[in-house]
Amino acid sequence: MTHPLPLLVFTDLDGTLLDHDSYSYSLARPALQALEAFGAGVVLATSKTAAEVAPLRRELGLTDWPAIVENGAGLLEAGAEADTDDSAYRAIRRALKALPQAVGAFEGFGDMSDAGVAGITGLSLEQAALARRRAFSEPGRWTGSPGALESFLAAARDTGLHARRGGRFLTFSRGQTKADQMAALITRYAPRVTLALGDAPNDVEMLKTASRGVIIPNPHSRPLPRLPGEAAGRVTRAEKPGPEGWNTAVLALVQDLTHNKKAPSDG
Repeated sequence: MTHPLPLLVFTDLDGTLLDHDSYSYSLARPALQALEAFGAGVVLATSKTAAEVAPLRRELGLTDWPAIVENGAGLLEAGAEADTDDSAYRAIRRALKALPQAVGAFEGFGDMSDAGVAGITGLSLEQAALARRRAFSEPGRWTGSPGALESFLAAARDTGLHARRGGRFLTFSRGQTKADQMAALITRYAPRVTLALGDAPNDVEMLKTASRGVIIPNPHSRPLPRLPGEAAGRVTRAEKPGPEGWNTAVLALVQDLTHNKKAPSDG
């Protein structure tokens, strides 16, 4: 790379770049085109698997950039398709099965059929099959008692497994987050400015790590609490949800950076 990267964008997908209901990004097309013209990089950062992300990244024209997958547990490198090495995933599955109360009480995606995952997520059978092609983490449901869950989580921690509780699922990984992957990519690409956009609690670490953060409102869930940096304007909130709010926020930053060559950098 002969010139320093002017901007590196890290964006969540569902409810952020993609519409919460239709999964369309059409309202964000002007900003995506502006980013390309500006010479910016765009890194998708999502809970989706590499198998789910690869075709979308290709459709968006972002294959020159890595994508953060499985909530930061893994990375889909630039130009790569779905990861065929699931050895880390199989090791997580074996560790879970060896834990007390693992059998029957924790039901992971690997224990379910495509139809079973479709039934609990609302995905189509085709999408559920892609969601089950995991390489770095195992989401699932706890069916035991709350007390047994705490014992299960403690035993998981002792084996080096990290549990993240979401709205519907309990997900086990080796502990890497979106922010961890983001920090490594910032070191790799050394951008002048970084921007993170997200709408959910699992995006907060990413929003805090970027030099600029934009909270996309999600009308389907409780608003994120006030974050450090909002008072100083480093973290802002978009007025509109989904790709419409994403589009407005990104265009505003690109315009600002275009007209202000002394914009603050990550260095």
